[in-house]
Amino acid sequence: MGDEATEHPSGPELPGPLVGVDWLARRLGGPGLVVLDASVGAHRGGERRIPGARAFDIDGALSDHSGPLPHTMPDAARFTEELRALGVNGSDTVVVLDGAGVYSSARAWWMLRAMGFDRVAVLDGGLPAWADAGLPLESARPEPAPVSGDFTARPRPGMFVGADEVAAALADPAAVVLDARTRERFTGTVAEPRPGLRAGHMPGAVNLPFGELRSDGRMRPADELRAVFAALAGERERLVLSCGSGVTACVLALGAELAGYRGQAVYDGSWSEWGLPSRRPVVTGADGAPPAPCPGLSRRTPRSPSGAEPCRSAAHG
Repeated sequence: MGDEATEHPSGPELPGPLVGVDWLARRLGGPGLVVLDASVGAHRGGERRIPGARAFDIDGALSDHSGPLPHTMPDAARFTEELRALGVNGSDTVVVLDGAGVYSSARAWWMLRAMGFDRVAVLDGGLPAWADAGLPLESARPEPAPVSGDFTARPRPGMFVGADEVAAALADPAAVVLDARTRERFTGTVAEPRPGLRAGHMPGAVNLPFGELRSDGRMRPADELRAVFAALAGERERLVLSCGSGVTACVLALGAELAGYRGQAVYDGSWSEWGLPSRRPVVTGADGAPPAPCPGLSRRTPRSPSGAEPCRSAAHG
């Protein structure tokens, strides 16, 4: 059959990049809807799951283990192979979740988007919200592999970036690099949890701990998210997002999307790469304040940087 598409019923239309448990509960088990559990760490392989949920294993097959960095993107061929093995078709609608609320599910959402698949949303509040609503759970017992899907990855350049692109963004007064790690890790007042990494942050980066985008395990309302990003990004519409290993940076990507930003990029290697001993600069302390506004520019609703007026100021916080 090669890569020829097989006809499948299309999944339900999504209301946006985030869906609630009620939305999912009304459609669970319907044609063309696939639920993927992207839990990592202690939540990976939990004893209970949403009925029919399949494991999107970021700690395992859905990361590139050929290099030293954790959680980096597999190539398009490997991603296609793994998504087909999960039974995902190009016409499906995918809802991703995790056991920590909104955490690694955002990484799965961003990965799918970066591979050209737009029919995907994050379950707001994840497995805890589903359980709190009294909705059905099942034992996470081994099940037969699903029928192979016809998903094909079509990578979109620029959604994941490397260290050189981050360095360029740090020097670009029209861009801002947002770091999703905790304030203690950002300032370097605590040691990094991964051995061998320097403590601190990139000069000019701005700290936005990913937890500040959530409330009770769910994403904050769009108007609150807009206020958070506007306070830190100023007039800059080019957002480059970093964290410890490229996972919670995607929570920032989700928050920015809900706030109306478009065209943001995630630093795939994140601090696991930048923090390694190297010539890449690292600073400590509480700098990384919000950047100064660009002279002569009025505040605009966040939009694609393709239509943004360039900032000519040399100031970059």
